[in-house]
Amino acid sequence: MEPEVLNGATLAYLGDAVLEIMVREKVIESGVTDVGRLNNMARTFVRATEQSSALNNILEILDEEEMSFFKRGRNTKGNTPKSASAIEYRRATGLEALFAFLYMKGRTERMKFLFETAYKDHFEKILNQ
Repeated sequence: MEPEVLNGATLAYLGDAVLEIMVREKVIESGVTDVGRLNNMARTFVRATEQSSALNNILEILDEEEMSFFKRGRNTKGNTPKSASAIEYRRATGLEALFAFLYMKGRTERMKFLFETAYKDHFEKILNQ
């Protein structure tokens, strides 16, 4: 299956899972072994508000194709959670679609680079708690 044939919502659905795995790997690298604490740490990464904020760190370095997949996900209509504004939610959905695209294309190095860059500030903040 190619990402070009999927709509933004479907891409965001897959991208949510891709980001979840990347986040879980990252919090496990912290050395924390308590599953409850790991879960609490991971949840802070996948909130729409945090995803929207993380996007600010990579938006300027996305290439044209990556930007088109971000926009495809961002333009998806959905139910905005109470914890985020409509803009934050749409940006988060766009981020998820972007990561689905990278995953489906096998661009793991780019995916890892963008993930690390997007969340660099958050890693330091959450791991120092």
